[in-house]
Amino acid sequence: MASKLKILNNRVLNVMFFMAVYVLAAQNPIVPNKGLNDPHVHIFNDTAYVYASHDKSIDNKEFIMEDWWIWSSPDLVNWTERSRLNPENTYIVKPFTSCWATDVAEKNGKYYWYFSEGNQQTGVVVGNSPVGPWSDPLKKPLLTSDLTPTHEYDMAVFEDKGEHYIIFGVWDYYIAKLNDDMISLAETPKKIIINNPRGPYNPDGKNIEKPTDDKPFVHKYNGKYYLSWGCFYAMSNNVYGPYDYKNSIIQKESFAKGYDSPTWPNGFLQGRHGSFFQWHNQWYYAYCDISQTGNRYFRDTFLSYVHYKENGEMATIRVDGIGVGNYNANVPKIEAEDYFKSDGFVKKELGSGFVVETNKKTSALHFPNVARLENKSLLKMTLKASAGGEFTVQLRNNDAQGDLITEKKIRLNASQGDFSEITMKLKSIKNKKNICFVFKQKGDNVLVIDSFSIQ
Repeated sequence: MASKLKILNNRVLNVMFFMAVYVLAAQNPIVPNKGLNDPHVHIFNDTAYVYASHDKSIDNKEFIMEDWWIWSSPDLVNWTERSRLNPENTYIVKPFTSCWATDVAEKNGKYYWYFSEGNQQTGVVVGNSPVGPWSDPLKKPLLTSDLTPTHEYDMAVFEDKGEHYIIFGVWDYYIAKLNDDMISLAETPKKIIINNPRGPYNPDGKNIEKPTDDKPFVHKYNGKYYLSWGCFYAMSNNVYGPYDYKNSIIQKESFAKGYDSPTWPNGFLQGRHGSFFQWHNQWYYAYCDISQTGNRYFRDTFLSYVHYKENGEMATIRVDGIGVGNYNANVPKIEAEDYFKSDGFVKKELGSGFVVETNKKTSALHFPNVARLENKSLLKMTLKASAGGEFTVQLRNNDAQGDLITEKKIRLNASQGDFSEITMKLKSIKNKKNICFVFKQKGDNVLVIDSFSIQ
């Protein structure tokens, strides 16, 4: 009995050590050197969960993916491994090295985790929490390999007006509504028409055989539907399509130094499998990257902000090591639209960039995890703003109800787009890393914020 207790205690300690080691505070990659890839991020109970596939080793010479992963984060910066799904616990019932892309959906308090059996079929498991435990209700594939002319893998699940849809395939994509049980199809899958598509194998539109890629994903913004395959996307007024191809959100100018190479055989636009999601009035893109591993078979997950133009198209994203939810006080400026959380603000396109403007008399912008403050003994904050009246700006610790750091009353009489620099002394901000701007306006004039800097 004593030996059994010792073994049990060692196992508990090992699990505790494992969990402690795998709580990571990262920027980009969000979970470095672990092979976390094909990320689909969902927000449940004000927590971010990434459902992902898992490249086994930095030494991989081919895709070796033996399980599926779930990690969670309260802030998109600190990530903890929460759960794994092994193929032995699905209808596959044995070890398997092609545990490809995955996605999840919630309905009536249950969570449905869909997974790819290589590039052939799709299965589903069910749990009572975002991290399981999981059971396989069908004991067979949900999408079988003979269902459509394409391959039934790399699925995404999209919810719209209470209905759930599953989208899957390679080169040609198919969509079908799910039944209320979430484990059967309500209709025969329909082919999605994309007008004038492009992709990593089809930069000029002439490759009819491989016009797009695998790994489709659908999200919705401002009444429009966005069908994406990696960093390429198309738009439609209907979830079934047809979709009009628009662009790639990654361009040559996206990359910070050190993040532009190496690339895949077909260039930096290939292999950007991922997903789009919204949290705290901010949009993000989660995607694969190999710039830090140098191995296409051992991929990382990156996060970038997404900003939408007035015509609904997505602006080119930034690919760097800072990522999201992190802010560096030593950079020349921090863009206001890159907030972690906002209340009473909307993003607006202005010139070649973006600003935020108020739609309430009291509004707030949250910027947590501000680094590089510890080396500054006497600080000042410079806020670039435009307004046509009087307002008060407060800087608070942590959130809009946090301790007041400083405040200043301002009167501006600027025309739209004419910005002024407002300087505030910040003696007491030293070592405070989570900051929140609170703006209080007296009139009905709009307040526009472009950026801020810390000197």
